[in-house]
Amino acid sequence: MDEIVKKLAGLGLPGVILVVLTVASGGSSAAVAAAITALGGPFGIVGGIGLLGLITVLGDTIAGYGIEAILKAIYAERSKTESVRYLLKEIKDLPISEELKLKLKNQLSSEVIVDTGDIPQPTTVEIVEE
Repeated sequence: MDEIVKKLAGLGLPGVILVVLTVASGGSSAAVAAAITALGGPFGIVGGIGLLGLITVLGDTIAGYGIEAILKAIYAERSKTESVRYLLKEIKDLPISEELKLKLKNQLSSEVIVDTGDIPQPTTVEIVEE
């Protein structure tokens, strides 16, 4: 799963949309093929065909782990190189349930919080006049 997550994270938002589209299409390859052609971008259908192999692996992975685990791992990986604020805005606009959006946002927000246990407490200094 880790290798697939890294590859999907490298795709950025199109990778996340591909995951959501694959799950939402319920096996309809026509909807997925139209989206893949669009995702091919400047490479057109050739780029889209390159992603066809990824859909098979993606479907098997989603079936094994679940969409929530996959999306959490993708956003955890992307948060290493991208702004958390940008990712939170991106999650807000995704066509997924509010519950899943909240889980993704909470995961990203918890990664930002710094553990204050490692910060030493200030010491008291006593000034004595002679």
